[in-house]
Amino acid sequence: MKAFVMQGLGRVGFADKPVPKPGPNDAIIKTTHALICTSDSHTVHGAIGPRENLTLGHEAVGLVQEVGPEVRLFKPGDRVVVGAITPDWGDPASQAGHPSQSGAALGGWKFANIKDGVFAEYFHVNDADANLAHIPRDVSEESAVYCCDMLSTGFMAAENANIPIGGTVAVFALGPIGLMAVAGARLRGAGLVIGVDSVSQRQALARQYGADAIFDHSPGNPVERIMDLTAGRGVDSAIEALGGLEPFQNAIKVTKPGGTISNVGYHGKGDFVNIPRLDWGVGMAEKTIRTGLCPGGRLRMERLLRILQAKRLDPTSMTTHRFKFAELDRAFEMMDGKLDGIIKPLIVF
Repeated sequence: MKAFVMQGLGRVGFADKPVPKPGPNDAIIKTTHALICTSDSHTVHGAIGPRENLTLGHEAVGLVQEVGPEVRLFKPGDRVVVGAITPDWGDPASQAGHPSQSGAALGGWKFANIKDGVFAEYFHVNDADANLAHIPRDVSEESAVYCCDMLSTGFMAAENANIPIGGTVAVFALGPIGLMAVAGARLRGAGLVIGVDSVSQRQALARQYGADAIFDHSPGNPVERIMDLTAGRGVDSAIEALGGLEPFQNAIKVTKPGGTISNVGYHGKGDFVNIPRLDWGVGMAEKTIRTGLCPGGRLRMERLLRILQAKRLDPTSMTTHRFKFAELDRAFEMMDGKLDGIIKPLIVF
């Protein structure tokens, strides 16, 4: 089969690989649609260290090709979505309520990290009964593929932000995760959702997904503008969706005492993430910083698919470009360089 791989640091390309085989509890999926994530670029540029001949990608849907003898809920031909995070559900961390950390910190993140990812004609899924979900007939595969990561992570950002009904929320960075954090904040009952980003196309999508105010961080200080909008009180919750030091610090600055900072950004550079000491109340302002890795699992995917079924959200508005699998090298180049206003490229197999 053909696969799109990280050949080494900074290098990608196509390779021939054998079709994987399932273990007793596993499944093999024939890929039909996939999305490229910015974290794929981070991986190629060394954020998690060197990798060689590793198949990239962690967002895909497809058809069940083969299952192991112990798989009970899925059969060949089923349309399925697979979470970007595929935990080992028997691990102690999973039993303690932290499945994304099964095996080790970030251990539930297997695709394109510790095993081949999904940018291939076929890919392997561990613990299939717990990590696959059936796609309902009235949900398209182009829409369902967003459940793998963008919806799951963006909604987790809102869930971790502890947003009170009618509360105020600031979302720093309106890429796909930030956009879904905006949508998640609105679904969670926020009364005022503020977005911070300088890209006009992202600003327009943020308004579509529920942002009430948008501040462009380029010409001025978004902290001052957010504080002015909230009459100097700050927001109940702030979400950092980039992985940058400045937006992380700004999120802490605009959060009121007793509020929550939800970090879902991928901090891929440096040895430390610094907290602004005084804005943190020298450690005693009761500002909670919560972190999280994209939740996976069948139950999570089923809940997200239900939102799509109810037409409460259309994630496909983020699909700015479409490519065939054979064009994935060009798609990756565009996503890596953020060319041509790209937000999310869909790969069709």
